[in-house]
Amino acid sequence: MRTWISILFMLVIALIPSATNIKAQTAVNRTSIKCMGVELDGSQTLRVIGYGKNRADAKEQTMKNAVWTVVFDGIREGVAGCNMRPLVTEANARERYEDYFNTFFADGGDYKKYVSLRDTKKGSAARAKDKVGYSYEMTIRILRPQLKTRLKADNIISNEEIKYAIKQLGISAK
Repeated sequence: MRTWISILFMLVIALIPSATNIKAQTAVNRTSIKCMGVELDGSQTLRVIGYGKNRADAKEQTMKNAVWTVVFDGIREGVAGCNMRPLVTEANARERYEDYFNTFFADGGDYKKYVSLRDTKKGSAARAKDKVGYSYEMTIRILRPQLKTRLKADNIISNEEIKYAIKQLGISAK
């Protein structure tokens, strides 16, 4: 009986380092984006988390994550009434317009024009430091109509794509 307890104890000790290693690896890739509401101008208020090697990098990554999700992925969680569809629905658009989006999402890039911190309350941002770096969670408003207008003007999304999406939703466009 004593031998079994010793073996079990050694197994538990052996598995603990691998469990912490998995946690550290997944900390870099996780993002959580929730829609908190939609303003009357069409902008979306989101609660977003980002990660970086320092606080400033984590904050900037948080803003990039918010815009990236609105453009490519769509919002998956949050209150009813949020526009869940991504702006760019074209297959392989990330690869097709890679140069455009690399410049758009560069540090200090144009993506910041479509981010407003108006809904961020003082002290509401959650910050944490772990072995990998910093995490930063904050409330951000994405200026979705202006972003959509920009992507149309730059021929990233077309009116045909929008008409197709409206048709799929069953809305008559008159």
